[in-house]
Amino acid sequence: MKSFFCALCGLLCCLVLPARAGTLPPREQAIERTLAAMTLPEKVGQMTLLTFNTVAQGTLPFGTKEPHRLDPERLWAAIGEHHVGAIFNTGLHALTLPEWRSVVTGIEAAAARTRLKIPVLYGIDAVHGMSYACGATLFPQQIGLAATWDPGLVGEIARATAYEARAAFIPLVFAPSVDLGRNPVHSRFYETFGEDTLLASRLGAAMVRGFQGNNLANPYRVAATLKHFVGYTMPVTGKDRTPAAVPEVVLQENFIPPFRAGIEAGAAAVMLANCELNGVPVHADRHLITDVLKNSLGFRGVVMSDWGSVYSLSDSHHVARDRREAVKLAVNAGLDLAMVPFDLDFTTLLVDLVKKGEVPMARIDDAVRRVLGLKYDLGLLTGPPPNAGDYPDFGSQRFADLNRRAARASLTLLKNEKSVLPLPKTARVLVTGFGADSMAALNGGWTYTWRGQDTDRYAADKSTILKAIAAKLGPARVEHVAATYDEPADLGREVAAARRADAVVLCLGEEPYAENFGNIDDLSLPESQTALARALAATGKPVILVLTEGRPRIIRPFVDQMAAVLLAYLPGNEGGNAIADVLFGDAGPEGRLPFTYPRGPNGLGTYDHKISEGYAQDPEFPFGAGLSYSRFRYSGLALDKAQVTATDVLTVSVAVRNDGRRPATETVQLYVSDLVASIPPPVKRLRGFRKVALAPGEQARVSFSLPIKDLAFMDRNGTPILEPGEFEVAVGGLHRKFVVR
Repeated sequence: MKSFFCALCGLLCCLVLPARAGTLPPREQAIERTLAAMTLPEKVGQMTLLTFNTVAQGTLPFGTKEPHRLDPERLWAAIGEHHVGAIFNTGLHALTLPEWRSVVTGIEAAAARTRLKIPVLYGIDAVHGMSYACGATLFPQQIGLAATWDPGLVGEIARATAYEARAAFIPLVFAPSVDLGRNPVHSRFYETFGEDTLLASRLGAAMVRGFQGNNLANPYRVAATLKHFVGYTMPVTGKDRTPAAVPEVVLQENFIPPFRAGIEAGAAAVMLANCELNGVPVHADRHLITDVLKNSLGFRGVVMSDWGSVYSLSDSHHVARDRREAVKLAVNAGLDLAMVPFDLDFTTLLVDLVKKGEVPMARIDDAVRRVLGLKYDLGLLTGPPPNAGDYPDFGSQRFADLNRRAARASLTLLKNEKSVLPLPKTARVLVTGFGADSMAALNGGWTYTWRGQDTDRYAADKSTILKAIAAKLGPARVEHVAATYDEPADLGREVAAARRADAVVLCLGEEPYAENFGNIDDLSLPESQTALARALAATGKPVILVLTEGRPRIIRPFVDQMAAVLLAYLPGNEGGNAIADVLFGDAGPEGRLPFTYPRGPNGLGTYDHKISEGYAQDPEFPFGAGLSYSRFRYSGLALDKAQVTATDVLTVSVAVRNDGRRPATETVQLYVSDLVASIPPPVKRLRGFRKVALAPGEQARVSFSLPIKDLAFMDRNGTPILEPGEFEVAVGGLHRKFVVR
């Protein structure tokens, strides 16, 4: 591979440099040299992103042979004849690391035979670790990472994921998702960092920095893609890829800031939302893409489409007469890279549109500059090819330990009557429920395969909840009765086993799903799971409910009968071990809810609801909730000023003491309420958080710096304003007021 990098460097040096390029920095000089040498079809090819199936053997769209192999004729048709500049993902199964390297090097070898020898950009989903790779480390899904409230830990996980993607010679990942999870019915809820703007902003930025570092050309870093700009996660119906309605004030105040934080952290790419937002399909919305994202937010990277979203403008949204007009609308709106994903028509349609003056050449050049800029920054245009020997830690124990630590930190204890947890290791335990012996239930979608249904086969060497508990207690102390997800069963075996046990670990939740395959009409759990929970509780034995789920499924019909509730989210491959660690006291639960857990199917509120909504807010568990095996006492809440102005920074401090008998970690949460405003204010907003680890009897004083300007809200014109008046700070149940003058 080294030869084609050298040849490209030579070509760049020999090309005639446009007059203005002589004064440009080296990066821009290289880009302008390449751009000046390109034909229109070569430029349009750089704007095209195909799925791997398109260049692989087998029948399209999903009929690729096992194992995946490149089809030389298809590959050359895409890269040599249509000049395609980017390829992504894989088909219906995972590849081994050697297979991935063979695929990527084969594609780059084809690129080396083209006239300009521009390398192909390969991207992959990396929602909770590198997807589609045998042996890759699969961490908690983003909703679980949000429960850690730990930007540093999230950054570590992103670095590990970047390492494993680069080990497969893949330099671009489609993560993180920073759109807010404020509609728990949505099937992509688990891909978010939850409902809060500040939490999503800090964790999203941490993930971007972890992926990218300070130098994208670093062979252990990857380019990050912020998803999905914007409002995608608020569909009116709750169904995936259906219209979203987000008031402009809410869009600017809640949904845009996490993208701004990710852009400020240096995110290299942004993927657009595959939906209609406020009546306009996002991929055709020039105001949103160009005016807001590129101009107002100052994004200088690559704006890419989601899967098939350009053609959706005609096929689904019907705002374009045909696919040709759909391409015209999307590119003129500001799209730089189209995830087609299957055919080469995009390139011929766009060439024709430019030749006929319907898409300006300036728009094409802007898009290609952005794509070439990303390739330059990643070192694809100038750096040496990757070296397989540089990645000995792929799928290593070091990363598995990080996975286990992250899963432990995410586990959220929501109920613990009579301190039933932790259980003694001498207990006789029944482990049952459909998720008890399932790796798929621990990982969810976007795993080794898209929907995650084959995870038990790919992760056969990992520990399910059942296996982890048996390893900790010994098989003689553990009984297992298998259960299905939603099929009625004769509960006699479960009830009899429960009566023989000292305690029951009941594993309920969701089967794996992705995108529209997770669409539901009701957040309630299947009736068979409810019946099982009630039958086990009726035995009088303590039932510990362990929930593995990507969104909050309703547990009201039986939660009062549960002795304890442990929310595990989708904790990844080490989730079984982490759950066993917490159930039996080898670790304490640290997680805090990153969303409001609803009590009923229609009780879908958020913690920062308007005061007028208060009568309707009765969640099962509130945002930020989470118990510990210890007890924390707050005291001495203090403000350094009673009156402030917009330019001030208010210091808020509070004492936190561990009054329990175990070392434990507390997440200190700072909330602020604007008591009166010209637009109805929310009840409260999270304005700061910090984790503090305390030994038994230890006390620490935790301080927050609160810039008063951050208390501004959006007026009806979308302009941030800060009004004088009274505000209230709340930390750990303590309250203090201050006045903005």
